[in-house]
Amino acid sequence: MTATQARQLDSDDLTQLGYEPQLRRSLGTFASFAAGFSFVSILTTIFQLFGLGYSLGGAAFFWTWPLVYFGQFLVALCFAEMAARYPISGAIYQWSRRLGGELVGWFGGWFMILAQIFTAAAAAIALQVVLPTVWSGFQIVGDDPALTSPSGAANAVLLGTVLLVLTTTINCIGVHWMGRINAIGVTCELVGVVAVIGALAMHARRGPDVVFDTSHVTDTGSSGYLGAFIVSGLMAAYVMVGFGSAGELAEETVNPRRVAPRTIRFALTASAIGGGLMLLTALMAAPTLGAELAAGGLPYVLSSVLGSFWGKVLLLDVAVAVFICTLAIQTACSRLIFSMARDHRLPFSDRLSRVNPRTQTPIAPAVLIGVLCVAVLLVNVGNPAIFATLASVCIVLIYLAYLSVTVPMLYQRLRGWPHGEEVRDSDGRPVFSLGRWGIAINAAAVLYGAAMVINLAWPRAEIYDPTGQFPLLQWAGPITVIAAVVLGIACLPRRPHPRPVGNPFATPEGTPV
Repeated sequence: MTATQARQLDSDDLTQLGYEPQLRRSLGTFASFAAGFSFVSILTTIFQLFGLGYSLGGAAFFWTWPLVYFGQFLVALCFAEMAARYPISGAIYQWSRRLGGELVGWFGGWFMILAQIFTAAAAAIALQVVLPTVWSGFQIVGDDPALTSPSGAANAVLLGTVLLVLTTTINCIGVHWMGRINAIGVTCELVGVVAVIGALAMHARRGPDVVFDTSHVTDTGSSGYLGAFIVSGLMAAYVMVGFGSAGELAEETVNPRRVAPRTIRFALTASAIGGGLMLLTALMAAPTLGAELAAGGLPYVLSSVLGSFWGKVLLLDVAVAVFICTLAIQTACSRLIFSMARDHRLPFSDRLSRVNPRTQTPIAPAVLIGVLCVAVLLVNVGNPAIFATLASVCIVLIYLAYLSVTVPMLYQRLRGWPHGEEVRDSDGRPVFSLGRWGIAINAAAVLYGAAMVINLAWPRAEIYDPTGQFPLLQWAGPITVIAAVVLGIACLPRRPHPRPVGNPFATPEGTPV
């Protein structure tokens, strides 16, 4: 089968699902994998968050990493099955809508849009942590690069804005260039991850048994080390999200029923393996296990191991990772907005669902996200503590969006779905399915997701108000969720959905809308 024939079969498949092909279908397996891997971006997130995890749980916080991976992999398996059956842009929205109805689908998409906007802004602001360290000329505003200082906060907004202008431009040019740039960036990040692991392993000062060290933790009161361990798991929970981005780009992927389920699982697993080795070797190579490591995190370890020159080379690679991470998040969010607008579920849907005929990409959603991300960045100028809190609690919305898929999916399974019907890809091969393990895996994914939402939203001063200046911030999780729900209700579309969901789960012969 030629590539043209494969694309035509994929287009016919999309038409049967109720949508006319509008986007350019040009992404292969590696580009699909890169979308998920760059969203997780372990080089960016571990660089930022290692100190948080260590300060809360000591070296033994390492064990939260495989635990969170196991839970997220359960979710990824559910997503992979849905990606095989519904390879449509706006994955979270489309899957939750088909599984749970219009209201569930709306809030699944709504939570994900809000979360991705804040996450993209948080990723963009990370340039301030990297670039002024490489060259002082990147500190354009003032002379204090600290992210919490007035000049550092303002400079962070400036650098982040420049980055968002670049990512918005790339998204407007088209998915082909986005995929190519993202693939190059992911290759650089993979090389950087391997280099970091190798350098840290060669300079190990202690053995791998360091991961059993439970000293140097935040005061846990009466809960003992278990309380510290649970809180330190937030670091891994912050990092291992976004692996489902391959599903967001399904309409631009060749043979998405085959490729997307595979790359969803592989992106998460590759991130977990690489990130786990980075955590382990960093703990083994740290000059000391104490306050310096908690305060300095991974940059402190790398500077002591690599020295000035190679440390700056690695920082440049981290800057590349920040760039592609921001690009991947913005791309995924633009496809989600496009998908919801195409169904007239958002304000100004006619404009947001318009696809440029030359680039075959939705330009308005990319521009809108860029503008909104810059607006979120401006919060950092007024109060970095509030910005950091918002960036943290937005992860709660991601886990709620995941639950909007896994909970109704479990409900449909208990009613007999998928009724034994077989779905095939464009090559005629059966697609990924959980089979007889579906109910057990799905139920475990729901329990895990609910536990993580509670853990992430739990009011903790050490996470949301570390300075003690804003006691109300420790309730930021519940407040953010309530605010998102209220705002979502205000924006909820009042007119009927142009493509009714129907009940595709009623009989084996039922055809999904």
